[in-house]
Amino acid sequence: MAARDAFYVTSPIYYVNDSPHIGHAYTTLACDVMARFMRLDGRRVRFLTGTDEHGQKVEKAAREAGKEPQAFTDEVSQRFRRMVEVMGTSPDDFIRTTEARHKRAVSALWQKLVDAGDIYLGTYAGWYSVRDEAFYAESELVDGKAPTGAPVEWVEEPSYFFRLSAWQERLLAYYERDPQTVMPASRRNEVVSFVKGGLTDLSVSRTSFRWGIPVPGDERHVIYVWLDALTNYLSALGYPDTESELFTTFWPADLHMVGKDIVRFHSVYWPAFLMSAGLAPPRRVFAHGWWTNEGQKISKSLGNVIDPFELVARYGLDQVRYFLMREVPFGQDGDFSRAAMLKRANHDLANDYGNLVQRVLSLVQRSCEGRVPDPGTLAAEDDELLAAAHGLVPSVRGAMDEVAPHKALEAIFDVVGRANRYVDAQAPWALAKRDPVRLRAVLWTACETIRHVATLTLPFMPTASAKILDQLAVSEPARRFASLGPDGAHLVPGTPLPRPEGVFPRLQEAAA
Repeated sequence: MAARDAFYVTSPIYYVNDSPHIGHAYTTLACDVMARFMRLDGRRVRFLTGTDEHGQKVEKAAREAGKEPQAFTDEVSQRFRRMVEVMGTSPDDFIRTTEARHKRAVSALWQKLVDAGDIYLGTYAGWYSVRDEAFYAESELVDGKAPTGAPVEWVEEPSYFFRLSAWQERLLAYYERDPQTVMPASRRNEVVSFVKGGLTDLSVSRTSFRWGIPVPGDERHVIYVWLDALTNYLSALGYPDTESELFTTFWPADLHMVGKDIVRFHSVYWPAFLMSAGLAPPRRVFAHGWWTNEGQKISKSLGNVIDPFELVARYGLDQVRYFLMREVPFGQDGDFSRAAMLKRANHDLANDYGNLVQRVLSLVQRSCEGRVPDPGTLAAEDDELLAAAHGLVPSVRGAMDEVAPHKALEAIFDVVGRANRYVDAQAPWALAKRDPVRLRAVLWTACETIRHVATLTLPFMPTASAKILDQLAVSEPARRFASLGPDGAHLVPGTPLPRPEGVFPRLQEAAA
């Protein structure tokens, strides 16, 4: 990821025809972890999420609920705002496509595409999936359905088109300039193959329903929901005012985080729209995988949809955040199971991380008068553990630059394991009477290691990590990556510490 002071990360905006589920929570959480990490690493961050509220599917869902579309979207959008809060995420903005600022931006972008000669009026005849809000060629259908399994219907209506066919070579050049424009590699290959296969012009307006943003100058048409929705990434930065501080600071987006089912919209249509309008395309689109539930595909008909609100209530927020970011190599599909969730919560967090913190800080209370011990002269074993802790910043930074939060956590918990083995080997409980000078060196080394681990786990488990740093009396300004490493701010001997309290309770099977 190209280095710059600013970092703009976006989740997709979520379609308000349904309630939040684990997929929505997963994407938003991944964005939050990236945003928190970059803030702690000294970057100026803008993290955007929100709701996508126009289109035929929403109009239909509102009608079935017996409500006007605006009242319906007002209600459902609030559920997504609540999910953002319950998952402990930290967006800087929450955008709704029914807001005036967004409608203004969409109309302005449409006019730019018209001015570029890339919009023309014609007639659309083809297959359309209301559920996906997507058009499909005959060759893409599988057993008469969309590739996603959604039903399709034959649509014939007047339509404005975007000249996507003219953008094949320019899109391929865009992918070629940076192999990490689309990630992971499997999705990049899929996108490049799709574009190389030839592009057809894209229908970008509809006349068969009314719930959308009218086409400027032709209100018989509403703008296609995907052109409308994608523009949110611009409207949240004040577009069409491209001279505003927000826009000049944060555009182009550093990372659009999406599910793998919408990678084409973000990596083919969106860059073409932007380049046509004279705007820079996103620096990176990352498409993550899907979750199954106890080995089964998640679906309403099976009744196995995973509710993020229930997950947090049952297992705890930091435990859920850790599990979702650690359990599966990011970018691949993953399976949620109760046994795996409990194992991560009890083995990784309660036994390994929590126990390390508890036993070290309890020894400090008991043997060092509740103050940060003076390390004196460190031994080779101490230097070895500290070197591992100091090496975490570059290794974790490298993993996050790859959008690989699972690798970041693997590196951090490797040091947790080392620290536990170090404490076992040094047996500080036996040093209290025999060698109090050595005891202080061991406990200071362990506390310093915990400080590094707790600071680096802040993006993943902000509440628990903050509690651990509180117990080490680390001030808020020192909770930054710049304070880590051999040249960072060490724990100051003599600093009084509060009495330690457990941070990760063991979860019982009965709780599940």
